[in-house]
Amino acid sequence: MSLRRTSILALLLFLGGTLAAGQTFARVDDSQRQELMPDFTIHKPLPTLAPEIALQAFLQHTTEQRTKLAGYQDETTVTAELPDTQQKGEYQLQRVYTAQPRSLSFTNAHFTGDGFVKTNVLTRLLQSEVDHVEKDDQANTAVNFKNYKFNFRGVETDGGQQLFIFQVKPRHKTPGLFKGTIFLDAQSASLRRMEGTLVKSPSFFIKDLEFVQDFEDVDGFTFPTTLHSKAKTRIVGRVLVNVIHRAYKVNHATTTTGSDTVAATQTVQ
Repeated sequence: MSLRRTSILALLLFLGGTLAAGQTFARVDDSQRQELMPDFTIHKPLPTLAPEIALQAFLQHTTEQRTKLAGYQDETTVTAELPDTQQKGEYQLQRVYTAQPRSLSFTNAHFTGDGFVKTNVLTRLLQSEVDHVEKDDQANTAVNFKNYKFNFRGVETDGGQQLFIFQVKPRHKTPGLFKGTIFLDAQSASLRRMEGTLVKSPSFFIKDLEFVQDFEDVDGFTFPTTLHSKAKTRIVGRVLVNVIHRAYKVNHATTTTGSDTVAATQTVQ
């Protein structure tokens, strides 16, 4: 599922230090103390946004990312398992997206596992993602007010990070929309996680599909890092799919000055 991403409103900086247990210090007089005293700058945590402000900021940047992102590459691992038949397979590949012309391709693909999983699950999954991007129907599945209703459900703390919880309900049963929950960073408004179930099956062969997807900010954009999904099918029973993205290389939209065109690229491991 392709989604609009949200950029960082602010960065939270931390400054810390540790002292070795049992460490002793020599006695110094006042004239030496100022010279030896380290210069610490304390960075206070950013204030928490109001939930409605965070939601507005997230939705705004999901739209902006579409115009500011020229493309990206990442290293992706896709694993599929059929518990009922004890078959599994894994693709390791490089994922390459370009905005103009809009395209998604996979290179340096290496597969291990059962051929049935490769042909009937993983290959079809990757092809459906390519079709979704190249048909440019992302507006029909974007997380925005046109496609969804949002209800604030509270705050959750995950690893010391406060997350706003919003229940999302689709306004219509378009393939690709889901019913579930999104989690936004309470300080930056960045998307951190979404989970739920698709409201309409993408295929006659799939009866139910549930997923949990995590996100991180990379160079001002928000990208998926992991996806865990499970589905019930009419032919092979249960299907479990896990996706891991890493080592993003981001291309910003080009800017033109006179006859010069400049594009910025950043790689993040």
